[in-house]
Amino acid sequence: MMRIHHLNCGTDCPIGGALFDGRSIAPLGRLVCHCLLIDTDAHGLVLVDTGYGLRDVAHPHGPGAPRITRAWRTMLNIRLHEAETAIRQIEALGYRADDVRHIVVTHLDFDHAGGLEDFPSAIVHVMQREYDDAAGPHAGMVARNRWRLPQLDGVRQWRGYGARGERWFGFDAVRDLEGLPPEILLVPLPGHTWGHAGVAVRRDDGRWLLHAGDAYFYRGEMRQARRRCTPGLRAYQRLMEVDADSRMTNQARLRRLSIEHRDEVSIACAHDAVELEHCQAGRPL
Repeated sequence: MMRIHHLNCGTDCPIGGALFDGRSIAPLGRLVCHCLLIDTDAHGLVLVDTGYGLRDVAHPHGPGAPRITRAWRTMLNIRLHEAETAIRQIEALGYRADDVRHIVVTHLDFDHAGGLEDFPSAIVHVMQREYDDAAGPHAGMVARNRWRLPQLDGVRQWRGYGARGERWFGFDAVRDLEGLPPEILLVPLPGHTWGHAGVAVRRDDGRWLLHAGDAYFYRGEMRQARRRCTPGLRAYQRLMEVDADSRMTNQARLRRLSIEHRDEVSIACAHDAVELEHCQAGRPL
């Protein structure tokens, strides 16, 4: 059995409303941090991304090095609520932190990795290139702001993977993740970061759910031949990308996958609130 819960583990409300989320009529938009909680029975609970964590809520800017920089918090208008953290939502479902035995991260940006330390018993699975870039020296404004070492230095169990594997719908996919069932795959999707990956989960009905992380940001970028994205999210994606050609190539491949294999694969990104709402209702777009 693979029971999947769709959680929002963080809310950003950037000034611009519909220029970001495509639907708000107020001045502020709404972006989410879409995470998955997977109950695998034999392998325990698996979390895909963590959003913001308890320490981000309590002390986002220090003491010491900030977990979230003031520049990024202001730009995204980040709302930090303890009730939205993954650990509090998991506890509300009747589980404990130790029940989460594995965390698979799409990448280690501050809005995806903030809750890692809330699960000290978990093994964290990540592309090795992503870990190396996040833990290494950071040159440039974006790199210095996106990867926050205070969110990572308390993690003791890392498992890193190379970018090659068996084929999955035309993509390379890393199989045999240590301690995880074969129904959970890392799918390398570089461009947003060099170590960025999607996480594919085979549901009990045989369909796949692909959490595409930040490979795209807006629902209109998938499921139709012509890409459609809001101006705010177009600009943000360009700001955060490490390589435009890789990002757009992988996004186009995902778009084809979402059209040509729509009966076999559902795709959701990390930050689109409409996609999250449909997933929570059991009706992925």
